Amino acid sequence: MLRDVALLAVIAATVTFEQNDGFAQEPDSFDVEPPLLVPNRGDAALPEATTPDVDRAKLEEAFERAKRNAADAKHLYRIGVISQVEVEQRALRVVRLEADLANARLEKAKEQAGAVSSVMVNGQAANDERTKADLAKLTQAAQAAAAKRERAELDVAEANLHRQQELLAVGSAHKSDVARAEQKLAELKGQKN
Repeated sequence: MLRDVALLAVIAATVTFEQNDGFAQEPDSFDVEPPLLVPNRGDAALPEATTPDVDRAKLEEAFERAKRNAADAKHLYRIGVISQVEVEQRALRVVRLEADLANARLEKAKEQAGAVSSVMVNGQAANDERTKADLAKLTQAAQAAAAKRERAELDVAEANLHRQQELLAVGSAHKSDVARAEQKLAELKGQKN
């Protein structure tokens, strides 16, 4: 009881102090801004945009790394460290990166072909047959890589659907998992057609 009376007295004193000349009547204090820890970067040059050559080099590195990971995945699956799904995903990543790399090479060849065609020799546009042949070869390689990518994605989706159906049969999966796998397969087949 004594504690309650003391608490009420403290609350009443605080309210009275704020109403009179307490916190509400403080004179305008001046604001002091602390110095910036990060200097003004408005004057600094913006980072340069990445060039296609850098992107292509990164793609090549990622492709080589993915190939090594896919090769290691087969061994890791045999000894039971990773699942078959992980092996399939690593192989699919290799195919995807291969298609992306083929497209990057094609874009670079198109840029070079555009640069060669803009060069004038003796008043006429230079037609480099070698550049055109390389461009045709790279176009064909990009189309083959895209077809390989579509086929690999379709194969992985079919394998996933089959896996989900087997898991549902033994009671380890849900009907929604099978429905998602069927939907993914239907989407891929729809894109192909």
